[in-house]
Amino acid sequence: MRLYDAHNHLQDDRFGGRQAELLEVCRQVGVVRMVVNGSCEQDWPAVLALARAHPEVLPSFGYHPWYVGDRSSAWQQRLLEHLEALPSAVGEIGLDRWKPGLSYEGQEEVFLAQLELAAERNLPVSIHCLQAWGRLYELLRSHRRPACGFLLHSYGGPREMVQPLAELGAYFSLPGYFAHARKTRQQEVFRYVPLDRLLLETDAPDQSLPPERQQFALAEAAGDRPINHPANLRAVYEFAAELRGLSVETLAAHVEVNFQRLFGALAQGSGSPAMIRTTTEAAANPNAPVT
Repeated sequence: MRLYDAHNHLQDDRFGGRQAELLEVCRQVGVVRMVVNGSCEQDWPAVLALARAHPEVLPSFGYHPWYVGDRSSAWQQRLLEHLEALPSAVGEIGLDRWKPGLSYEGQEEVFLAQLELAAERNLPVSIHCLQAWGRLYELLRSHRRPACGFLLHSYGGPREMVQPLAELGAYFSLPGYFAHARKTRQQEVFRYVPLDRLLLETDAPDQSLPPERQQFALAEAAGDRPINHPANLRAVYEFAAELRGLSVETLAAHVEVNFQRLFGALAQGSGSPAMIRTTTEAAANPNAPVT
């Protein structure tokens, strides 16, 4: 069974240079692709280095709303340089009205500049949104979007927005963190997400599963604070399968098709994402090779 992580931050310093070791464990549990998201100019080079060294890594470069206030005057040129170095997605980008003390100034300007760049090049986008769902929907509806679609990373919006956002091209990514008992609202929303719009993520090193669901324990290299191991992706699949009332194999077949539809062209090095296999074919024969 092939596993696909739609969103993580493998470049994060909290991994302490252990990325090659972690990736080997990921391979052992069946992870074949992961989208590794940069958040600012400072970590884009690390994402690029990982993608060059490890074929499982699909790089994504973007300015996260938490860091837009620190951007340089040359940030757009630097973003272009990284996007052109390898087939890449755009992200993590977005809007955030939740983080205490974070200024909203500049967030929409930077978000729209990156969305336009993705639309021009038809690159998938990974979007972060907290307490700004109505405004995000307005901006997506009124501006150009990549024809291949976009990912709503750790979707935490209301159930009522799922269909309108899907009609704009959205995919909805479920993190293992939503397996916590207190996340009942988010669990209910993901029961409603169309199967052909569902993706899964670890968001490693963040958004850990409940302790009883974690299959791989990990702590920061610089201390004993627990962080999320990217190989816990298999446990995310198991949680998602339970949530949707499906076998893990059936769920994985749908996720594979969805991932390939949104991100597949990056893995192939082509210019416009295309579905590798239809949902029906994948569900009927989930172990068939992807070509």
